[in-house]
Amino acid sequence: MQEEVESRTVNLAISTSKLSARTIVSAVRAYLNHRKNVKAKKEHEAEVPTQGKQSVKELIGQGQGVTNIDIAKTDLKGFEKVARKYGIDYAIRKDSSVDPPHYLVFFKAKDADAMTAAFNEYSQIALRREERPSVLEQLRKIKTAILALPGRVINRDRQREQTR
Repeated sequence: MQEEVESRTVNLAISTSKLSARTIVSAVRAYLNHRKNVKAKKEHEAEVPTQGKQSVKELIGQGQGVTNIDIAKTDLKGFEKVARKYGIDYAIRKDSSVDPPHYLVFFKAKDADAMTAAFNEYSQIALRREERPSVLEQLRKIKTAILALPGRVINRDRQREQTR
C-alpha cells in the first residue's frame, strides 16, 4: 500500500534560489522522462508471465487453457517441490466443502506433459515414504527387546541397596 502511494506521488525538487522558466522546463522534462521509464517497466513486467506458484486469476489471465487435478492434503510441500523442479505454472485452491478438505491443483494446459511427469515422480516419492518403516515403531521394538533381555536390572536403586 505504501509503495503505491509513493509511486503515485510526484516529487519535484528544484535547488535554485530563483525559479526561472528554464528550471521549470528541465524539471518537467525530468518528470516526463521518469513517467516514461515507469510505463516501460510496467509494460515489460506485463510481458513476462509469472512462473511457478501463483493465484488462479493470474494463471487464467495468461490466456491458455487451465486444467485441474484433485489431491488430498498428504504432502503439499512435497508436491510444490516437484512442481518447481519441472517448471510447472500452478495454483492451489482449497475446497473446504468436503470433509476432510481436498485441494485442487490448477495448471496450464501446455504443461500437461510436465504435469504427468511431475505426478509420476511425486507418486513414486509418496510410495517410497509409505514403504519406509516408522522410526517410532522401530524404537518401540528395540525398547521391548531390551526389556526382554535376561539378567537386566530394572531399578538400579534396588541393586545399590542390596549390595550394601
